[in-house]
Amino acid sequence: MKPFLFRLSVSLCLLVLITSCMFFQGPPTKDEVIQDMLLQNLNSTHFSPQVFNDTFSVHVFNLYLKRLDYNKKILLQEDVDKLAKYKYQIDDQVQKNSLDFFNLSIDIITKRTHEDQQYYRDLLAKPFDFTKDEGVELDPEKFKYASGKDELREAWRKYLKYQVLFRVNDMMVEQDKALAKKDSVFKTKTPAEMEADARKKVLKVQDEVFDRLNKVDREDRFSLYLNCLVGAYDPHTEYFAPVEHDNFDIALSGQLEGIGAQLQQKDEEIKVSSIVPGSPSWRQGKLKAGDIILKVAQGADEPVEVTGMKLDNVVKLVRGKKGTEVRLTVRKVAGGTEIITIIRDIVQLEETYAHSDIVKANGSKIGYIKLPSFYADFKRQGGHSCAADVKNEVIKLKAEGVDGIVLDLRDNGGGSLSDVVDMAGLFVDKGPVVQVKGRTGPPTVLNDREEPLLYDGPLVVMVNTGSASASEIMAAAIQDYKRGIIMGSTTTFGKGSVQQMADLDDQLNPNFASYKPLGYVKVSRSKFYRINGGATQLKGVVPDIILPDRYMYLDLGERELDYPMKWDEIAKADYSTWKIHPLDYEKLRKASEARTKTGASFQLLSEEALRLKKQKEDTYSTLNLEKYHEQEKTLVESGKKFEVLDKDIEGLEVATLAADQQLNQSDSSHMAREKDFQKRLRKDIHLLEAANVIKDMK
Repeated sequence: MKPFLFRLSVSLCLLVLITSCMFFQGPPTKDEVIQDMLLQNLNSTHFSPQVFNDTFSVHVFNLYLKRLDYNKKILLQEDVDKLAKYKYQIDDQVQKNSLDFFNLSIDIITKRTHEDQQYYRDLLAKPFDFTKDEGVELDPEKFKYASGKDELREAWRKYLKYQVLFRVNDMMVEQDKALAKKDSVFKTKTPAEMEADARKKVLKVQDEVFDRLNKVDREDRFSLYLNCLVGAYDPHTEYFAPVEHDNFDIALSGQLEGIGAQLQQKDEEIKVSSIVPGSPSWRQGKLKAGDIILKVAQGADEPVEVTGMKLDNVVKLVRGKKGTEVRLTVRKVAGGTEIITIIRDIVQLEETYAHSDIVKANGSKIGYIKLPSFYADFKRQGGHSCAADVKNEVIKLKAEGVDGIVLDLRDNGGGSLSDVVDMAGLFVDKGPVVQVKGRTGPPTVLNDREEPLLYDGPLVVMVNTGSASASEIMAAAIQDYKRGIIMGSTTTFGKGSVQQMADLDDQLNPNFASYKPLGYVKVSRSKFYRINGGATQLKGVVPDIILPDRYMYLDLGERELDYPMKWDEIAKADYSTWKIHPLDYEKLRKASEARTKTGASFQLLSEEALRLKKQKEDTYSTLNLEKYHEQEKTLVESGKKFEVLDKDIEGLEVATLAADQQLNQSDSSHMAREKDFQKRLRKDIHLLEAANVIKDMK
């Protein structure tokens, strides 16, 4: 985002914070100073300041309890009951700047962590009986805290048995494949030997997990607690301890050499927040935003469990030299686990920029533009700007004489607000593009900066749940002007808030300078509003044409996060809808629906979407090895029918623009990336339908 839009009212903020630090009862601790400054900052700058009441207390309590012991394998119900005495008192604690609740939680979690180590060590010392007909629930949100130590031990027994079970099953599958290939080198094992090997592996994993837990210090715990306080404001407001700030939104590419994914830590889990376009992860294609990384292995080495590990330590495990292999065990956003092998490489930044190709389908010649993010040259050092790049791509496509343009914003997580405004001006005449409103004062209407209308032909904008923030502004503007068709499988993400990072050290009274460094806070200070007055927050943008998709039945987006800001609306801006080539939306929608209902690929997508939904909802697993093995075989077999969706689509051709052919011929690496890019497009059934809609618009 352009910084001029979101500048802090520094003088007011400093006055409030410095004043508050003068009224401690006696010399404050560093933790007390951080808590006080953090909450004063939020209540003076956040779009929706919180009232410190019982509702606030409950929200903080629920967040903290979930993040303190997400898997409910450490705390007992009696521990939860002790902490629950503060459930409605956290607001009072905050106003007194007391840390009694936090201190009690540290005493309890430290004691239980040491006790629980003996459970897994004792249980893994003996073989498991996989002939018993019993099962285990795998979703922590469906668990209850154990009523006592015996019940907690039983929960550990089933959890560990499952961990051993699926490893034994993996060994069985690997052995069956080796025997089928008549692999003479492969060393076969008996079921008992497999079980013993699996227990050793699980023991090693648990030892590593508890070794990390025992090294978690008070500062780490306090950072977790503070993030529950600020998380009650909204899910995008965060506190970063000084060391954590260095890893904020860190790319796993590591000095542009790695796998090209970005991570975030939520609760005890390491979540993939985005994939860098053109990176090894992007090219490999299996790692997706929303996936949870469970383990990391260096090539064929034993994998390391990363649940509960600090983000910076996970990064060290994942990144590495070009040409080396990393294996990630992930829990897929669609359900189920998968081992994904990626070869590290140099991340080519140029592949994150706008790129276009010619798509030919059913007699139409379509211009396709992929925009991975709304990047900008904030430092004005001659770098790339997405608005300028898209403008150049549109000029090249017009020179090719295309029948229409498809702008692909799928999985585009946002970026520069200024560039959104400029880019919208390429497709609509002068007028407002978006409204931005802070907590006080009237909204600011951002208008197209008198860019001449560059393209007035048929336009389709492709979106999905991964289209967020600036992508939603672009799609909303096109939709509100009735300028083109918004096409996607589901509503966009629904992130309509604006964040700004602030250094708490800059706001500290000089008398407390010895407490530095205090850390940083990322605050949601403003909200986006469409020109029709509605917020993009929470509701996102609903496509004009909705297509079947693998993930259409999964609950994703802003609405699934804890305590998101509410949707609201303001007065509409002054604008007129598109008059040059008015669209018959109902006719276009019905024509597309007729194709998707009868098209074999879309029928398969709908079927697979239901299958993935069922898999995600089925969180109860048998602990009987024979039954588990048969269930897994059935899942693999049932998935084979969907492999056709990953094949080239008949009648869909992709070609390089004439203006880019010379570059491909002079740069072999660029040509290789272009071929890889086009290979994916030829499998994209949604792109084919976008081309069909363009043809209907003609």
